[in-house]
This record gives sequence, C-alpha cells and structure tokens, in this order.
Amino acid sequence: NSCSCSMFGLIFTSLSLCSGTSKPKGFRSCCGGDVCVSGHDSGPVFEEEPSSLIYPEGLTEGKVTLSCQARANPAASYRWLLNGTEVPLGSERHTLVAGNLVISSPEPSRDTGSYQCLVINRCGTIISRAANLKFGYLHDFSPDSRSPQTAYEGVGTFLACQPPPHYPALSYRWLINEFPNFIRADDGRWFVSQVSGNLFLAKAEPNDTANYFCFTTINLDISTKSTFSKPIPLSETKPPVPKLRWRKVDGLMPSKTGSSAEGPTLVLPDLSFDDEGVYECEAYNSEGRDTHQGRISVQAQPDWVQVMSDSEVEISSELLWSCLSSGKPRPSVRWLRNGHSLALEDSGMYQCVAENKHGTIYASAELRVQVQAPDFRLNPVRRLIPAARGGQVMIECRPRAAPKPILFWSRGTELLANSSRITVAPDGTLWIRNVSRADEGKYTCFAENYLGKANSTGHLSVRDATKITLAPSNADINQGENVTLQCHASHDPTMDLTFTWFSSCFADIFLQNSYPRPPLSSQQENIGDLLIVNAQLSQAGIFTCTAQTVVDSASASARLVVRAPPGPPGGILVKMVTDTSVELWWSHGHDNHSPIGKYIIMGQSSMSSEWKKMRTEPANIEGNAESARVIGLMPWMDYRFQVIASNILGKGEPSQPSARIRTQPAAPTVAPSGLGGGGGDHHELIVTWTPMAREYQNGDGFGYILAFRRKGTAAWSEVRIPHVESSRHVYYNQSLAPYTPFEVKIQAYNRKGVGPSSQTVEVHSAEEASINATALSAFEIQVSWEPVQQLSIRYWRQHEREAAADRVRTAGLEPTARVSGLRPSTRYHVAVFAYNSAGTGPSSPRTTVTTRKPPPNRPPGNVSWKIQGSQVAVRWDHVTALHNESAVLGYKVLYKHEDQTVLKLLDKTKTSVSLPQPKDNGYVVLEIRSWGEGGDGPAHEIIVSRDSGEKQAKMSPTKPCKPMS
Repeated sequence: NSCSCSMFGLIFTSLSLCSGTSKPKGFRSCCGGDVCVSGHDSGPVFEEEPSSLIYPEGLTEGKVTLSCQARANPAASYRWLLNGTEVPLGSERHTLVAGNLVISSPEPSRDTGSYQCLVINRCGTIISRAANLKFGYLHDFSPDSRSPQTAYEGVGTFLACQPPPHYPALSYRWLINEFPNFIRADDGRWFVSQVSGNLFLAKAEPNDTANYFCFTTINLDISTKSTFSKPIPLSETKPPVPKLRWRKVDGLMPSKTGSSAEGPTLVLPDLSFDDEGVYECEAYNSEGRDTHQGRISVQAQPDWVQVMSDSEVEISSELLWSCLSSGKPRPSVRWLRNGHSLALEDSGMYQCVAENKHGTIYASAELRVQVQAPDFRLNPVRRLIPAARGGQVMIECRPRAAPKPILFWSRGTELLANSSRITVAPDGTLWIRNVSRADEGKYTCFAENYLGKANSTGHLSVRDATKITLAPSNADINQGENVTLQCHASHDPTMDLTFTWFSSCFADIFLQNSYPRPPLSSQQENIGDLLIVNAQLSQAGIFTCTAQTVVDSASASARLVVRAPPGPPGGILVKMVTDTSVELWWSHGHDNHSPIGKYIIMGQSSMSSEWKKMRTEPANIEGNAESARVIGLMPWMDYRFQVIASNILGKGEPSQPSARIRTQPAAPTVAPSGLGGGGGDHHELIVTWTPMAREYQNGDGFGYILAFRRKGTAAWSEVRIPHVESSRHVYYNQSLAPYTPFEVKIQAYNRKGVGPSSQTVEVHSAEEASINATALSAFEIQVSWEPVQQLSIRYWRQHEREAAADRVRTAGLEPTARVSGLRPSTRYHVAVFAYNSAGTGPSSPRTTVTTRKPPPNRPPGNVSWKIQGSQVAVRWDHVTALHNESAVLGYKVLYKHEDQTVLKLLDKTKTSVSLPQPKDNGYVVLEIRSWGEGGDGPAHEIIVSRDSGEKQAKMSPTKPCKPMS
C-alpha cells in the first residue's frame, strides 16, 4: 500500500499596523463605542475553550455542555454561534451558565454543527476555536456466516473485519475462539489496523488454526458500546518457509527498527518525519526471492513555532506582528480582529488562526495605542555611571513618551554636540570614547514632545582600566590528560574583578567549570586559571579568558590541541566482487592530530549479527592506504563491511557500514554430514543425512546426489534430490532381501557444479518384522508386534514429518500397547523400535491406522425423572449423531449413592431406566451419556432426592432437568 507524501511546511505570516490618529491620553476606542481605560482595563483572554463532542444517537433525555471561560477587566459577556449563526440563548433548549452553553434534549437534525464562543468587553472581542457537536452510533454485524480462510504456514495473511455502519471511528480488537481471549498487542506477528479493522498475520504457525471474531468498540464522551462479528474459521497448510528482511529503498534504514528489520513485522517506534519513505520487504529461500514495497507518509496537525504577544505602541508608530506555524499538510493562516475580519485602523483584540485537515489552533493578543508626555519615573538616567579610563561609556536615555520625543544632552550647563569623542545616537543614547578624568561630572538628558517636557540627571565616575598581566599559552595534549590554562589581570582596586572563559568548541557558550570564583586571599583575587580534567577531542579549540569589572573588560586567547585516535573513514565502496573476495575502497577520516598508523576491516555476514575481523591482502594495511582486498569469504553470501583506523593513541570509531553485497556463487566445497539410515518397510532402503546449512550451499539451484550399491558390487546407482531441506531418501525394490548391506555416499550440487563426495557408509535395508495397529476409539489405538524385551512406539499424523513424531515406550515382553490422546478421524503412521541402554535400533516396517470419528459432543437432552415407590424412573431424548460423528450404539447410566456405584449399559433403542431410590432422606447422583465406536460422549449429571419429588439439577448443558408429570 502507498499513500501520497506532502511536504512538511512552516507558515510565517505577519500583520503590519500603522496608527496615525491622536487620542486623549490613557484612552482608546473599542468596537462597541465604550472606552477601554489604559493601565486599568484588559481585553478577554481564554482560560477554557469548547471541545468537540460526540453524543450518543437516540439518547434524548440528556444534556450537552460546551465550555467557555475567559478572564477580562471589566467582566466579559458571552455569545455563541452555530455554523456562523447566533444561538438564541434563554430558551428551554439553550441555556448560558457562566459562559458555558448547555443544550437540553439534543437532536441530530437541530443541533449537529460547529460551535464557537464569542467573549466581549469594552477592550475588544475574541472568538474561540470551533467545537463540533456530532452524534455517534454503532449497528450490529451482519448475521450472515463468514467464509473459512486458509493460511500457509510461515506466510502472511489477513482476515477482513467488515465492520457495521458506525460513527465515529471504531477501535478494533480480535478474539480467538471465545471471549475474553483477545489477541495480545505485544505479539509481534499480529497487527490490527485501526483504520479498516482488518487482522494481519505476518507469519502463520500451526497453532493459529482457530475461529476469529472481529470485536469493535465505539467510545463516545459519555458512553461506550461494543459488538463482535460471526466467527471466521482459519486453517493452515504447510509450504516452504522463507526468511524475511527489510530495507528502506530511498534512504538509510532507521537504527531504531532493531531486530524487527529481520522479521515479519517492521516496527518504527517514536515515528518522525525522518521515517518517511518507501520500505521494501524481501522474502527469500533457496528457491528464489520476492519483494513488496509500501510507502510511509507522516503528517501532523498545526503547532505554533512563534506567536504574537500583547503590545503597547505609541501613536504614529508602526507595529509588525508575526505568527509562525508548522504542520503537515502546510497550514493556512488567517487573521481576526475583535472576532471579525481584520481591520487595521484601531486598537483591540487580534487573533491568528492556523489550520490544516488535522486541526485548527488559535493565538490571541491585545494591541493598545499609547499617547503620553515624556516621563522619566520608570526609566531615569542612572544616578552613578562608572567608566574605565581610556575606554568608552554608554549612558541611556529612555523616557516613556508617545509620540517619540526629541532628545538632547547637557554636561552641567554645556549643551553636548556630536564630536570625535562624543556621539548622541538617534535613540538618545550618549556615547563617550577615550574616557579621561576630565570627563567626570553630571550629565542631563532632556525629552520633549507636543504633550510636554521632562529631564533626568546622572553622575559619571572615571576608574582605572582592567588589563591582562599573564595571558594563557597554547597547549598540545593527548586525549584524557589534564591541562591548566593560566590567566592573571590587574584592575581598579575599588571594583570587583571576575574571570570568565569561553571556548570555540562549545559555540561560544560560557564554560560551566569556569570562573568567576570568590577570591581566597588578596594574592589570589587577580588569578583566573582554568583547569580542564580528562580532556576530550571535542574540547579542542580556542579558549578565551575575559577579566571583567562593571565598567570594562580585557581578554586573551590560546589554542588547545587535543590528540586522539582517528575518526571514522568515509565513503566505503565495494568493488570487484568474486566468490571468495571483494575489493574495498575508502577515504581517510580525521587523523585527530596524530598520524594514522594502520587500518583493519570488519565484516558481518547475513548468518550472524556479530562483526568479525576479516582476512585481507595485504595482511597489514598501512595508514596511507585507501583500498585493500578482503579474502576468505563464503560464496553466495551477503556481507557488509566497516573500516577502522588506528594510531599510537588507539583505535578510532568504525566507518558507516558499506552497502550489503552478495559474493558470486561457486560449486559446493564440502560434502553433507551425518550420512546413515536403515529401518523402514519391507523391500526398502532408507538413507538419511543432515541438510546442508546456508553458509555451505555456495549458490542457488542446490540439491544432493546420492550414490548407493549393494556391498560387493561394482556399479553405483545415483539419484538427484533437488531440495535443500531434504534429509532422507527411500529406495524401494521388491526383490530387496531383508537387512541387505549397501554402501552409500553423498555429495552436494548447485548451478555452478558438484561438490566433493562424502566418505562411504554402510547402511542396511529394512529388517523382517511385523506390527499391527487397530483403532479402539476416536482418541485411542492399539499397537501389537512380535515380543521383544523393550520397545519404543513412534507415531505421527499423515501430513507431519517423522522427526516430529511422539513416542511411547514399553517394558517386558508384552506384545501390545495402547496409544491414547490422539485426534479423531485422523490417519496416523506407526513404527516400532527396539531399544536398550546403548540406544535405539532400526525401525520396523511402518503401518497406518485411522482413528474413529468422535462421539457426539452433546449429552442426552430433556432429562426428566419421577419417584415411583422405591424406584426412580429416568427418561431422556435420543442423541442423534452428525455426519462427522460416530454412531450412537447405546447409553451408559452411572448410579452413585454413598459408597455404592452401579453402571448400566443400555442399547440405543432404550432411552429410560428405573433405579432404586434410597429409603433414607439421602440423594442419588445419576450420570447419563451416549457411547459408540468413537468412545463415550459428555455426561448429563442430575441429583435426585425424595423431597416432594422435586429435582436438584447440578449440571444441565442442554435443557433444564424437570420432574415427569
């Protein structure tokens, strides 16, 4: 499956305001004609906004509450909109409670829609985010039966949920066989789609055969409802099982996938935009490979990156408000003023709205336009202004005023003008350069606009300059060593001195282990040495010491070189791939100030996750090399490679792994092991061996060549077995005498050729023996044979491998044994082996037996009873067998009273029985069940007492047991 992938977007919008209208000081207009008092009133700010709600359809007696609360001064009033139309408040159906909208007896036809809350006071209006009121429902599944499905063992499949009509989206789970046996969420083979509800099985196993139910739940705000489907039967059959692996087609596979990249289900925790792309699953075995691709697209609802804030601006000035939002798809942005379309001519409440298909977000701020005469009360000129001799000083002049005032300075009675040493900046700041003692004195800033005048005065005091007396020296050390960078300074004795250190390796971030530190004595207060402990490569760079007082500072720098093991090589390329070698190329990484001495190459095959050192030509790779040949590889094997550089300080970090490559195929180089055999049926020669592991196959088209001959003859017979999983071959010849010795040998082959032969092994044909197996019931068979001291019985189902057979052992000279716990209506193979302390001997000829059909799985129904004098008469309905059940041959009635137990067998024509009733006030326990060739069916148990002829039913799986009339 694939879905479209759109670009993640950042939306940056700005609102530019320019006000040019004069208004009385302290007041501004609002939309309602009232006035908003500056410094006293404030516009509305949301504390709680309405949230979308889904109400159960058909529940007409309840109420819906949509929340809306805001703080404001003066207190705000509230109005509500439904789909843009004002809601009539005060009616029986719509009530306003402290800003919240309460809807009584909600109806889908009248109340479905989008609700927004408007909050209003004389400073402005804001509108809330939209909250949708919808009505939810969940119908029942279709009553029709679901079709059975078949899965291949080791292969993926899915079961369709086909959910009933519903709103909103459902949550899905699946049941196995019965409630509450849910599929566990942590079972990595299963995945339940929360979009379609379908159940996906990544890798079927034999025990997955069962009935499956799709279980759906709808979660509304005030209620929950669930329903489940008819059962979907799943059965399995057994094909060859492939191996699986994943890759990202358009980029590097995220490392967080872990081992799931080699399994049926790829897991991507903490999904991010970096995970987007096309992923490919490859299934492969000795017969070939197949792939399937799917695209992952990651989206996100809008989020604020930058929002506007409340602002007070002076009249005749400009304001730029910005809103920056992120999201995917890219959000659209719109502006609101006082809850309505944007107007730029006045103060008020402004809102920025960002939205995409995943959601809508709001940001709000209040704009106030200021009109004021100059006033220094909040920001006077500093009373005492220290300055360093020979340095420069800045004296700020920042009165509150609107519009902006005209600013000028005086020293004493002298009006200051711009010169080579003195500058008055446009914002009113006074700069004095090359300060001397003669500059000491009083400085006054004057401010004036058309509303009035004001001034503020400060005193300039000149101090001695700060100087570095001992600067830090350049240093060259090895990683892990300690180093001290010295820094001493002189300063004005009337002021405190502090030291700070900055480093280029930390992007000019102030060092946490740097000075200032409190002076320990008068001799130490001018020292600011920096101690670096266990220096690391990342700490190398330019270190700057700054000695600082409140009036000036002085700095000096030194370079720190840290030598370390080399960095990782780059650009790993694999070329000239043969069956046992590849050529590897790379580029040098950083030597980290110590020459690279040599390289080593690490490799990882598809058979193991471990990285191992590889053999190379040359064996020792010099530090100036950029290529080498890797030898001793296995043919037709997948590999990845890494290169590691080293110097006298040690090994560096490995390079990024190379792309995965597969070596060329070659003919097999080893013979199969574990050659042996024996046993089997009459006229059979059975030869067995151990299947070749993947690392020894050397190519596709793999198989075995088995050669055999009667001992003492010259000619060999050969047979090709074209399946890598094969582990046995049966040669049948009617003229073959029992226990005939054969010489056998085996070799492997693939498309490239034939491998070496194994050593010759002697194997005997089947011995003369006789066994017999008879079905006793649906669950039990009897096996008989000629007497032997000790025997082991091996039995397995028709479609199973003999290697997975179950075993039963006997002792003594008994010629028969019963095997129980079998499956009904199932064909079994049976073989017998003699054994002793040295092990198990060859197998007898196999025989087959089919267990009988199972008995009916229902107890007798409609059981009734009546006391007649000293007897109890019991009746029941006849049990009828289905086509897949064994016929009923009769009934068993078990009578239990105190220590007395009696069993009566009845033929199938009788469905009643009379039994003695105890004379005392005790009771009788009766068990009634059917029986036949398949065994006994389940029992119907009743308890009968003399108390007024009434029954006491202990268990009644069908109909209740009642006294007969």
